[in-house]
Amino acid sequence: MSPASALKKATPEEQLAEVTRGAVDVHTREDLLRKLQRSYEKEVPLRIKMGFDPTAPDLHLGHTVPLERMRRFQDLGHTVIFLIGDFTASIGDPTGRNTTRPPLSDEQIAANAETYKKQVFKVLDPGATEVRFNSEWLRPLGSSGMIKLAARYTLARMLERDDFKKRWHGETPIALHELLYPLAQGYDSVALKADVELGSSDQLFNLLVGRQLQKEYGQAPQVCLTGPLLEGIDAREVEGKIVGDKMSKSLGNYVGIDEAPGEQYGKLMSVSDGLMWRYFELLSRRSLAEIAALRAGHPKAAKSELAKEIVARYHGAEAARLAEEQFEQVHARRELPDQIEEKEVALEAGADSVPLAKTLAQLGLSSSGSEARRLIAQGGVSIEGERVGDPNAKLPAGVHLLKVGKRKFIRVTVK
Repeated sequence: MSPASALKKATPEEQLAEVTRGAVDVHTREDLLRKLQRSYEKEVPLRIKMGFDPTAPDLHLGHTVPLERMRRFQDLGHTVIFLIGDFTASIGDPTGRNTTRPPLSDEQIAANAETYKKQVFKVLDPGATEVRFNSEWLRPLGSSGMIKLAARYTLARMLERDDFKKRWHGETPIALHELLYPLAQGYDSVALKADVELGSSDQLFNLLVGRQLQKEYGQAPQVCLTGPLLEGIDAREVEGKIVGDKMSKSLGNYVGIDEAPGEQYGKLMSVSDGLMWRYFELLSRRSLAEIAALRAGHPKAAKSELAKEIVARYHGAEAARLAEEQFEQVHARRELPDQIEEKEVALEAGADSVPLAKTLAQLGLSSSGSEARRLIAQGGVSIEGERVGDPNAKLPAGVHLLKVGKRKFIRVTVK
């Protein structure tokens, strides 16, 4: 489908509903509807911008929430600009920081940018994505241009930014170059003539700076559209609200986009029903109407559809089918998976057994011996189908089938 015909496949009101679903801020909704209406009538796509500082990414589903919003705009025929902030990375984004962020070297920036592009194109259509680097226009500005840019924004307004305000009142140092970051990001919108800028909710201030600078430069101001931070797979619904920490690798409540299909599928099947619908809203490429139809069915069936959609996105349809089949085999029919990883553990001289906790840590099934002991004590480890409760348990010489957590099986030979 050509961009022009894609622009006509949904009315401006329908487009508005799709691209703003799950949004936190739409500044302003009226502006966005007007832009969509004009785009629809003139068959001219909107320019949708989102910037990424090229810190080394290892993406999980939480990172893909704004990328999926970009993809929705893309599927509706609009021009998506994936902006790599190679120049602004040399300043360092102060968002959420209580100390000055160390800048990255040019070599780090270049390497990270390549890694980022490889991962984001698992979500975005590379053939329909405009990739830009903000060094294109920020480096030629030079010191004179940067001073002229700084003259268009006041210090008082800059200090209204929450993290700057807290650091100012807490007498925590703010380096002068940090004040340039929102200005540089805002100037990106001027250079690209952006109609809409996307970001996470904690980036709203920077997006609004861009909107203001566009007015200063005589451009139509962009719409600032922010999304939420995605909750991790352990979040629960409490009194109609999703409560839990954001998805994070350090908290272990994540689904990585490069994880094995079975892990992705199993993790998504483990989420609560309420969280599942949240994930549908933010991550699924199904329309709102299709999601509403799924709500009329059984939650387990809907959850399976979500899990298969995500696995297919990153590994293909056949991998999704096999992940579903294995999950049913292990969890619904209580059977063993067809393929079980095998490992060997050596006995120490004169010993006839090995400590279970130490073995789990040694095999990478836990981050440490102490974590393994906690896992055992909580009933998260089984040997030959029997749950182990003693953190001091030992594995004698021989072959043992271990189950760690809900999905991990491993056959260990102690000799």
